[in-house]
Amino acid sequence: MRLRPHRRTLVVWSSHAGPDRYGLPWFTRGARPRRIRSCIRTGALLAVIGVIRLARAVQADWRLGAGVVLTVVGVMLRSNPVGVVMIPGLLFLVVAILAPASPKPARSRRAELERELGAYSTPAERRDLEATLDLYPDGVTYELRDILASQVAARR
Repeated sequence: MRLRPHRRTLVVWSSHAGPDRYGLPWFTRGARPRRIRSCIRTGALLAVIGVIRLARAVQADWRLGAGVVLTVVGVMLRSNPVGVVMIPGLLFLVVAILAPASPKPARSRRAELERELGAYSTPAERRDLEATLDLYPDGVTYELRDILASQVAARR
């Protein structure tokens, strides 16, 4: 028993290799319109979900969200004149990333941290908190340590 030769005699089942009724060759048939519409709907739904999640993530700075939306629209429509909106989108992104955080939210966050750390009033509680902070690097806990030091100085 020997192996059969691999594809020596190919059989052509259909000799029609010309373009179909839309003028496209047989190997480049377009997708059905219903399938394309469902893909567009799915893509739009995923885009909306992504924009909603992004909006939750960047509630503090509206410029970041606006920059992302304008940049995405500009990239999607880059062959149209509307694609020019990519330039302001990129500018919004650069400003949002490079600009320092606004002082009002930072101040309110620090005041909230001071109130929470004020609950550690006894020396034993302070030692426990400082022992916990010693487990983490100073780059992560520098703000907490600064608040604790200022509270100790204010008590003296």
